[in-house]
Amino acid sequence: MRNHTRVTTFILLGLTDDPQLKVLIFIFLLVTYMLSVTGNLTIITLTIVSPQLKSAMYFFLQNFSVLEISFTTVCVPRFLYSMSTGDNRITYNACASQLFFFILFGATEFFLLATMSYDRYVAICKPLHYVTIMNSRVCRRFVLFCWAGGLLIITPPLSLVLNLEFCDSNVIDHFICDASPIFKISCSDTWFIEQMVIACAVLTFIMTLVCVILSYIYIIRTILKFPSAQQRKKAFSTCSSHMIVVSITYGSCIFIYIKPSAKEEVDINKGVSILTTSIAPMLNPFIYTLRNQQVKQALNDSIKRLAFLSKK
Repeated sequence: MRNHTRVTTFILLGLTDDPQLKVLIFIFLLVTYMLSVTGNLTIITLTIVSPQLKSAMYFFLQNFSVLEISFTTVCVPRFLYSMSTGDNRITYNACASQLFFFILFGATEFFLLATMSYDRYVAICKPLHYVTIMNSRVCRRFVLFCWAGGLLIITPPLSLVLNLEFCDSNVIDHFICDASPIFKISCSDTWFIEQMVIACAVLTFIMTLVCVILSYIYIIRTILKFPSAQQRKKAFSTCSSHMIVVSITYGSCIFIYIKPSAKEEVDINKGVSILTTSIAPMLNPFIYTLRNQQVKQALNDSIKRLAFLSKK
C-alpha cells in the first residue's frame, strides 16, 4: 500500500439495505456456492479417478472446474461473511487481493474456453489425429498458456489501479472489489486507466471469441457433411455443453460493456456479477454432467463402487 494513501479500509455497500431481502440473498448465495463447489469438486474427482475420462477434453474440464471454484470462492464467502456479521469493512490489501484474483480467474477462464473450443475442433474435424495432436504435454502447455495469458493481460492495467489514491470517500457501491466502482471513488485521474482496462478487456474478449467462432464454423461445416443424421446428432452433442457455457460466459460479459444510463450501470454490473460469480459456476457442472453420457456413466460407476464398498 502506498504511504500517502489515506484510505486504509473500504466499505462495501452490498446489494440491498432491505433486511428481509438480505436474508433471501444470503440463503440463495449460500446454496448456490455450496452447489457450485460440490458440483465442480465432483467433476474434478471424476476426471482424476475415472479411467474413461482421461482424454484432453476432460483434462480441460478438470482445469475449468478448478477455475470455477477459485473464481466463486474469491467473491462469495467474503460477501456471505459481511451479510451474516454486518461487517462491511474490507482492508485495502484484502480489496486489492480480491480484485487481482477476480480479474485473473476471469481472464484465464476466457482463454481456457477458447482452448476447449479448439479441442472440440480437433475432435470433430481431425478425429484420427486427435490423440496425437492433443497429447498430455500439449494439453499441459495449453493450460499454462491460459494462466500466463490471463496474468499478462491484467498486469499493466492492474499495476496502475493499485497506484490510485483515495482521499475522501471509501464507500464502494458493490458487493466485491471491482474496478469500475473503485474508479468512481478515487481522487486520481482515472481516464487513462479506465481506457487501458477497457482495451485489455476487449482485447481478451475479441481474441478468445474469434478463436471460439472460427472453431465452431469449422466444426459445423464438418458436421453438416456427415452422411447420417445419427452421426450429426452425436457430433453436436459432444459440443453442446461447451456451447451453452460459452454463451452464458460471453453473454454476461457483453451486458457489462453495453453502456446503460449512469443510474442503471451500477445495478446491471451487480446483477451480472451475481450471474458470473454464483449462478454460472453452479450451472456449469450440471450442464456438463447432464449433457454428457461419459460423465454420467463415470458418476454412476463411482456411486456403485462407493455403495459396494460401504456394504463390505
